[in-house]
Amino acid sequence: MNIPSIIGKRVIVFDLDGTVTESKSPMHGEMAELFARILSRMKIAIISGGAYGQFERQLPALTCTDEQLRNLFFFPTTGTRCYRYTDRWEQVYVDEMTVEERQKIRLAFDRAFADIGYHHPETLYGEVVEDRGTQMSFSALGQQAPLELKNQWRDTQDARPAIVAALQKHLPEFEVRIAGVTTIDVTRKGIDKAYGMRKMEELFACSVADMVFVGDSLFEGGNDHAVLKTGIEAVAVANPEETKIILREWLKEMES
Repeated sequence: MNIPSIIGKRVIVFDLDGTVTESKSPMHGEMAELFARILSRMKIAIISGGAYGQFERQLPALTCTDEQLRNLFFFPTTGTRCYRYTDRWEQVYVDEMTVEERQKIRLAFDRAFADIGYHHPETLYGEVVEDRGTQMSFSALGQQAPLELKNQWRDTQDARPAIVAALQKHLPEFEVRIAGVTTIDVTRKGIDKAYGMRKMEELFACSVADMVFVGDSLFEGGNDHAVLKTGIEAVAVANPEETKIILREWLKEMES
């Protein structure tokens, strides 16, 4: 793994699932400790296709001082929302879809399922197509499915490529992409993680040259791949354990 220098960077940007935490799972205590040490020195932004509530559920171990938290920024739903900490978490901006757009997407999912003869698994764990306001997200087993079952579905029954192909026929004016372990995200055209990076440039008053991105899906077709369009320096990881290795190396640089 090639770990670039952190010297001269102002912001570290992380994907969430598969990078900072396992899919929709809580952050480990050691990761939280590493994050707190980084936050004492520079800004961290976390961008994900998940809704804001997912950040709250996955990051409870992140116990920091108010000063540290002011260096932490959340960009849910692919950067179409942003939250920052003052004396509490506040929404900075939102780029919400219209009710009509969201209804059209929900109907398109039903049509896509019918087109390819897709049937939901017999047991579901929560809502399958979730309205996140700024995007619509399909999770094959439901939004709260256990990670073990999601991995099993992906490895043996993954129907997402066929669903995406069917959806694109009904939603040519929207972005439709595979994300996470069992997810498909649908957003307005042009909304991807590159869009999120541009929003960060505005918010932080800096360029992507001042940032570094860490993610597990930087490969072509992965939901992190779009950040490469911006020219940002990016580090690919396979899992949160590799992210910890990178953070330890960067902390050695910062603290030396």
